[in-house]
Amino acid sequence: MSRLFAAALLSLVGAISSAGAEEVIIDFEQAEIGKPTPAWTEKGVIFKLAAPLAHSKAKGRVMFFPHIETKRKGILNAMATEQAIPVLATFPKSVSAVTVTFWGSTGCPALLEALDKSGKVVDQASLTAVPGRKAPGDPVPFVQLTVKSPAIAAIRFSGPRDGEFLAADEIRFTTAGMK
Repeated sequence: MSRLFAAALLSLVGAISSAGAEEVIIDFEQAEIGKPTPAWTEKGVIFKLAAPLAHSKAKGRVMFFPHIETKRKGILNAMATEQAIPVLATFPKSVSAVTVTFWGSTGCPALLEALDKSGKVVDQASLTAVPGRKAPGDPVPFVQLTVKSPAIAAIRFSGPRDGEFLAADEIRFTTAGMK
């Protein structure tokens, strides 16, 4: 009987800890295309460059770029010669999973990292190369990367080299529930 009680208690604790968890979607559709800004906030998530610029005295900026075939908007590093600097997204409260839909320059690598509140990488996902179109008339393909950890405070994404781009089209995250 005590094993049955313990199993029921563990099940209840699991249900309670996931209570309050919800999926949030950011799609950037209200953003203005081509207007660089130092930071962007949507649904409490703050997007900005993860570090100061290394080769310029200008202020780092992010901006929105159109996916030509769909007219969807994606956020990216707006600094053409500073592409080594990741875009950082900081969440207002802990999240447990983040999926980012990207598109980018053909052959551009993509890296998505999950960070805890101290800035330590707690999970990562990557692609060695963003896929390209199979034919000139095809749309630029979308790809998804997902990271998971009990208490993600921020994510950063990177990969493009100068002259390339990696745009985050949509970000889906699951709040950590009762944290």
